[in-house]
Amino acid sequence: MYGLQAEAHFDGAHFLTDYYGKCENLHGHRWRVVATIEVERLQGAHDGAGELRDDGTSTAAGTMRDMVVDFGVFKRTVAEVADELDHTFLVEEGSLAPATVAALEGEGFSLTMLPFRTTAENLARWFFDRLAERGLPVSQVEVDETPNNRAFYARDGHVGR
Repeated sequence: MYGLQAEAHFDGAHFLTDYYGKCENLHGHRWRVVATIEVERLQGAHDGAGELRDDGTSTAAGTMRDMVVDFGVFKRTVAEVADELDHTFLVEEGSLAPATVAALEGEGFSLTMLPFRTTAENLARWFFDRLAERGLPVSQVEVDETPNNRAFYARDGHVGR
């Protein structure tokens, strides 16, 4: 198995609905996202170009030969998805009164409405799905809300590291 990891950060505020403690209040984090992608064979090793070596690499020529994906493309994709949430207020749909949402937007605040409770676990799944939709062979996404608190979402059968 071959793999790559890319990391991105974003700053965002949120609160947890139906939570009784500090996190029920509006607060912010410097979120950290680490995405892992994995493949059985490197590019060029399975497309008929060149010959397959015993170690799973290929003798094929080309820019992508013997790569999982281009690291630059992978890092840029993870950063682009993180940028969608950067410096926004992450809001669970239906958790605020429509008048409150309208007032915040009217004051120029940037809100990202999400169809789930804005926990680190759900954000890990959201990132996983967004990266998979972009064609990456994502196997796991970790989301840290603090240096000491990390959640992850992994595809079926994958064990978190």
